[in-house]
Amino acid sequence: MTIRAVVRGVGHYLPARVVPNSEFEASLDTTDEWIRSRSGIERRHFAADDETTATMATEAARAALDDAGLGADALDAIVLATSTPDLTFPATATIVQARLGMTRGFAYDVQAVCAGFVFAMANAQAMIVAGQARRVLVIGAETFSRIMDWSDRSTCVLFGDGAGAVIVEGQEGAGATADRGVLSVDLHSDGRHREALYVDGGVATNQRAGHLRMQGKEVFRHAIEKLAATADTALDRAGLGADDIDWLVPHQANLRIINGTAHRLGIGMERVIVTVQDHGNTSAASIPLALSVGYAAGRIRRGDLLVLEAIGGGLAWGALVLRW
Repeated sequence: MTIRAVVRGVGHYLPARVVPNSEFEASLDTTDEWIRSRSGIERRHFAADDETTATMATEAARAALDDAGLGADALDAIVLATSTPDLTFPATATIVQARLGMTRGFAYDVQAVCAGFVFAMANAQAMIVAGQARRVLVIGAETFSRIMDWSDRSTCVLFGDGAGAVIVEGQEGAGATADRGVLSVDLHSDGRHREALYVDGGVATNQRAGHLRMQGKEVFRHAIEKLAATADTALDRAGLGADDIDWLVPHQANLRIINGTAHRLGIGMERVIVTVQDHGNTSAASIPLALSVGYAAGRIRRGDLLVLEAIGGGLAWGALVLRW
């Protein structure tokens, strides 16, 4: 028998404020058509003044707990992927832990930017397989609106805020591809490409939060090739191929990247969960948001084979094969 991290519950949270592309036309040299044609984004959500990464993560976590029919003390651990923490320390995950009323176990953050949720799921899977935890709450949550340079039309129109969460628990499988849960993981990073996507602030450098800076063409150049390659590797490790995929659930950064990756994998867009038009790029929150939206819509069903894949600052990228 093989122990795998199996999804028990899923949920998400989006701020109430919806920002259409047209809202940027008054302050930037841009148009709705310009933004849509280059990214596929039509609107995004921005956090209210009293909302933070922790408040949104807590709401997504509560939704996942409700979906699983569990209370917070049924959890052994929380792993929260974010690049926009509430504080330098403690970990935002511990703030969520307290707000949920979870009085046992442990909580910590993972920082791998847009690939953060894939890395966090890999952490959860490893802890479950090692016997360190049986049930883990994995969250992706971001308030990227707080690190935007509102004069830079090439970046500020692309990002949004939100949170998504899944609860995974250890369950026994037969060690076969038909098992539910995480079947394989493939992770990478290459710090030589740091300047392709970064924030120009930090505690140890200039004591500022800073603004997001991106070389869009450079990121695009890396994205499709690396995402398709890591998905292929993860599928191969699981003993599966692209034809076995029911749903590709990619990081929701840019519709052209999503289309290009699906084409490289030989997957039709009818088998891809796409939410970028409604959420923009929510970084580490984008994959769990897409999972929760796809599940709520009845598209993702028990037994479906999913491939999650993402690339972000670092550069860091990876893929995970999951049977729902």
